Amino acid sequence: MAGASNNGGFGSSPDDLPDLPEEWGVIVIPDDLSALSDEVDAVRAELRLAGPPTRWQRLIRRPAVRKLRRAAATTLRAPVLIISLAVLVTVASLFASAWPGPPRQPAVQRTANTTPGPVTTLPALELVATDGQTVPLRGRLPAVILLVDGCACAALVSDTIDAVGPEIAVITVSAATASASAAGTPPTGAMPPANGKTVRVLNDPTGTLRSHLHLGTPDTTAAAVLVDRGSRIVRTVPRTASIEDFRADLARL
Repeated sequence: MAGASNNGGFGSSPDDLPDLPEEWGVIVIPDDLSALSDEVDAVRAELRLAGPPTRWQRLIRRPAVRKLRRAAATTLRAPVLIISLAVLVTVASLFASAWPGPPRQPAVQRTANTTPGPVTTLPALELVATDGQTVPLRGRLPAVILLVDGCACAALVSDTIDAVGPEIAVITVSAATASASAAGTPPTGAMPPANGKTVRVLNDPTGTLRSHLHLGTPDTTAAAVLVDRGSRIVRTVPRTASIEDFRADLARL
């Protein structure tokens, strides 16, 4: 007959052994151990499935090998972490470069049609006089410089000479070689004419002065440039046929 124990149901344990834990509940001990054959067969089946450990398994379970494995894992952890971070940074850089950003404004390119800024100083050029000698353009200042290419400007030149004072020179410049009389001015060198006013006729065969002052292509009008004693350009009139266009500015010279 099997005995039962319910942790104190039949009195205290023999030999004063400690009581079994209450959470175990009622423990039944059969009189015939063959009643436990099913449990024994199940445990044996589990042991057969696990199988005996191999030599390699026994080797890696040794304490020394376990310590070596832990040391190797610790040593490899830092390089693996560095490589992982490098890969992440590279991938992030690729995404950042491929990600569409805000549209860029097209760069403004200067072209031939761009309007240049005004020139404020008379260039230090040397032009050719009617006698073939080179004359510094800044040699006689203040001055009214008239660029008369393609212009029948005899009246304009004459009116300008009459309007200026004796301290202001009148200089006519053209690309074509011309004499002083052809330009409508009396022949002069560096000396003032009889009326006390200095008039010069200069030749600019390469058009350097017109190009430097950004005066454009010659037409039937003249261009007037008023320069003070310090080579500063006081007024530029790109197109003119009358002294009235710049008469008021003569006083500034």
